[in-house]
Amino acid sequence: MPAARKPVSPLETHLGYWLRYVSNQVSYAFAAKVQACGVTVAEWVVLRELYDGECMPSALAARLGMTRGAISKLAERLSDKDLIRRSAKDGDGRAQTLSLAPGGRALVPKLAALADANDAEFFGHLDHTSLKTIEAAMREIIRRRGLKGVPVD
Repeated sequence: MPAARKPVSPLETHLGYWLRYVSNQVSYAFAAKVQACGVTVAEWVVLRELYDGECMPSALAARLGMTRGAISKLAERLSDKDLIRRSAKDGDGRAQTLSLAPGGRALVPKLAALADANDAEFFGHLDHTSLKTIEAAMREIIRRRGLKGVPVD
């Protein structure tokens, strides 16, 4: 007689399933919107961070929870697109500062508007209290788990 198998919970009984389901849809829709403007979500994140002021790549990597190598690759792509500038800090060729080029400065508000529109498409039907409750729950999970970094995928 075969051993009795323990019941296996269906996917839909897991909150993580629903979070991932919604997150994927929100992320894919936003990625398509920013790609229409010629950037990736990761590039958008870097552009948005630089919108507030110039920054050294190492500091940007720390803020975003990314490796310096990843920031270097993103900076190169954004520089090739003429969206950011890399300049030597205080005459030291090894230390660079990243800042927005005029094209990047003009693009950030457009991309921010797409982020706002994407949020409105997915969450606009929710009342203010529901939105704040969801946000508070997500922030509490982040705090308790000690999560760092900015989601870029």
